[in-house]
Amino acid sequence: MKLFDEIPTQRPLTPLLDTLESPKGLRDMSLTQQRQVADELRAYLLYSVGCSGGHFGAGLGVIELTVALHRALETPHDRVVWDVGHQAYPHKILTGRREALSSIRQYGGLAAFPRRQESPFDTFGVGHSSTSISAALGMALSARTKGEKRRVCAVIGDGALTAGMAFEALAHAGHVNANLLVVLNDNEMSISENVGGMASYLTRILTSKPYAAMRENGKRVLSHLPGALEFARRTEEHVKGMISPATLFEEMGFNYIGPIDGHDLGALNQALEAVRDLDGPQFLHVRTRKGRGFRPAEADPIGFHAITKLEKTPRDSSGPKPHDASSSGSKPRSEDLLRPKPRTEDIQRPTPRKYCNVFGDWLCDMAAEDPRLIGITPAMREGSDLIRFSQIYPERYYDVAIAEQHAVTLAAGMACEAMKPVVAIYSTFLQRGYDQLIHDIAVQHLDVTFAIDRAGLVGEDGPTHHGALDLSFLRCVPGMVILAPADEAECRAMLSTAYHYDGPAAVRYPRGTGPGSEIPQTLEARVPLGKAELRRETTAGKGTRIALLAFGSLNTPAGELAERLNATHLNMRSVKPLDREAIVTAARDHDLLVTLEENVVAGGAGSGVNELLAAEGILVPVLNLGIPDAFVEHGKPAELLRDCGLDADGIEAAIRIRLNTNND
Repeated sequence: MKLFDEIPTQRPLTPLLDTLESPKGLRDMSLTQQRQVADELRAYLLYSVGCSGGHFGAGLGVIELTVALHRALETPHDRVVWDVGHQAYPHKILTGRREALSSIRQYGGLAAFPRRQESPFDTFGVGHSSTSISAALGMALSARTKGEKRRVCAVIGDGALTAGMAFEALAHAGHVNANLLVVLNDNEMSISENVGGMASYLTRILTSKPYAAMRENGKRVLSHLPGALEFARRTEEHVKGMISPATLFEEMGFNYIGPIDGHDLGALNQALEAVRDLDGPQFLHVRTRKGRGFRPAEADPIGFHAITKLEKTPRDSSGPKPHDASSSGSKPRSEDLLRPKPRTEDIQRPTPRKYCNVFGDWLCDMAAEDPRLIGITPAMREGSDLIRFSQIYPERYYDVAIAEQHAVTLAAGMACEAMKPVVAIYSTFLQRGYDQLIHDIAVQHLDVTFAIDRAGLVGEDGPTHHGALDLSFLRCVPGMVILAPADEAECRAMLSTAYHYDGPAAVRYPRGTGPGSEIPQTLEARVPLGKAELRRETTAGKGTRIALLAFGSLNTPAGELAERLNATHLNMRSVKPLDREAIVTAARDHDLLVTLEENVVAGGAGSGVNELLAAEGILVPVLNLGIPDAFVEHGKPAELLRDCGLDADGIEAAIRIRLNTNND
C-alpha cells in the first residue's frame, strides 16, 4: 500500500483507474492489478478532496473494501447500501463519477452522499446514520417476494451500529431469515479490541472452502451420534465467542465471519466470495483504519474526518488543515411478481365498522388487486386490524416488533424496488419514526402509504397516546400528501387515493367508529387531491356569513352546527394540498372563516389556511379551533372534546364570542 504524507496538488497519474468507467472491469483484474487500482484510487481521492474539500477520512479507510465489494458483487444489479455516506467517495469514483468528484458538495455538483437520482449504483439516499440495514433488508425482502435472484449488502460503520435502529433491523433480518449481507466496517473507533493474529488465522480457516466442506461433512457424520452434533455446534460457538463478537450476531440469526483485515484485498476477496452465495443473513466483520494511507489522518482520524478546500496558494509547512468534525429503479415485470390472491368479499365482516376495520378490509382488497402491496406494522397487528391480511398474505406481511424507525426505513427500501409498502401505525408512534419519514422517504420522494390510526384524542390512554401532533409535523414535510376522512366511506376512498399517489402520502383517521356512512366496496372510488366538498351553503345576509372549514373527524359537529348557525360547511378532506379555490372563494364570500381540526392549533391545518390567505393577500377574520397548546389528560373522547371546546356547543360558543368581539 502506498502511503502519503501530503495531499497531492497535481492530478496524480492513475492509468489503471482511468480504464474503469464502471466496476465491471474489476472482475477481470488480477489481485496485483486490484492493489494498483486501490493505490491509484487513494491518490485520486486525496487529490480530488483537496480540490473541493469534504469528507475523506472514512473514504480512505474503505478503499480496499470498496474495490472488493464491486469486484465480488454484480453492481448495480446487486444492491450495496452505504450507511451515512461519508465513506462513499471511492464508490462514486469507481461508478462513473471520477472526473466529477472535484465538484462534490458544490452548487450543481455531485451530492455529498449517495443519491438515487445521481447514479443507478446509488441504491439508497443516505446522510443520517444507521439506516443501511433497514433499507437493505427492505430490498432483500422485495427480491424474495418478486422471485428475483439478487444479492443485497449493507455497509455500516461501528459508530452507526451503536444506534438502536441498526439492531432493530438486525433482529428483524434474523427473524425473517433474509438473504442479506451486512458488512461491519469497524475502524477501531468504537467496538472491539484488537484480536491479533489468532483471529486472522481463524478467519482464514472459517472462510476457506475446505473448512466449509469439512463442516458440512462433519455434520453428516455426527448426525448419527446422539448429542454429538449439538456438542460440536456449541464448541464452535464458544471458540468463536472467545475471540470475536460472533456470539452476539449469531444469536440474532446471522452467520458471523471475521474480523478480517479490511486493507488486505486478498482476504477481502476470499471472504466475500465465501459469503456472497450463501443463503440467510450473513455478517462480515471488517477491521479498517480511518484515514488509511494518509499519515496525518491516521494520526488524527477525528480532526481529519473532513477537510476544507485547499487554497491555490503555496501551502505552509503545517500541511492541510483538518475540518471541524462537529460541522458537517425501474418497474418490475408482472411475471416477476406474485400472482394476485382471490378477493375476499365473502369473508364475514363485523359491524359496526371501526376506522381500523375499514383499513383492514381495504388492505386485503387492494392486496388482491396489486401483488406489489406490502403491509408493515410495528407490533400493532391487532390494533391496526391487520389480522386478516396477515393470514391471507403472510408472505407480504411484516410485523417488525416495536421498531418504528426500522419499519419506516424498511418501507423505504421496499419502495426503492418498486414495491408498494403500506405502513400501518398509530399517530403517537409515528413520532418515533419522524426522522426516517423525512430523511429516508420524503427526501427521496418514495412511494410509501401511511395509514395513521388513533389520530386526535384517543381517550383513556392520555397524553402519551393522543394523536394530537401529526398534522403539524407532517404538513411541513415537502412533497407529503395528507388526507383526513370525514367518515368511513371517505376513509376507504382516501386510502386508495393515497396508495395511487406516486410519492409519500398519509391518511389519518381517529380511533373508534365513524358516523355510520355506507362503505362502498369498490377500490376505484377515490378522493381528488386538493378538492374540498361543499356540504352546505349559507343563506345568511352580508355581515353574518360564516364558513366552517372542517378537517377529518370534526366534520360531524360541523354538520350539526352549520344547521344551527345557517353557516357554510366545507369538508376540506385534504390537509395537504389544500383546496386553494375553495378557500379563496369562502374568504371572499363570508365574513368569518372557522377552521376545525382534531390536532393542535399550532402548525396544524388551520395554520395552513392562514398561510394560504396571507400568500394570496386576502384579509378576512379567521378563527382557528383545535386542540389547545397543552397536553390533554385522559378521559372518554367525548369528554375530552368537550373540555377542549371541540364539540358542537363549544365550537358555537367560540364563534359567538368572536362575532361579539368583532361587533364591538
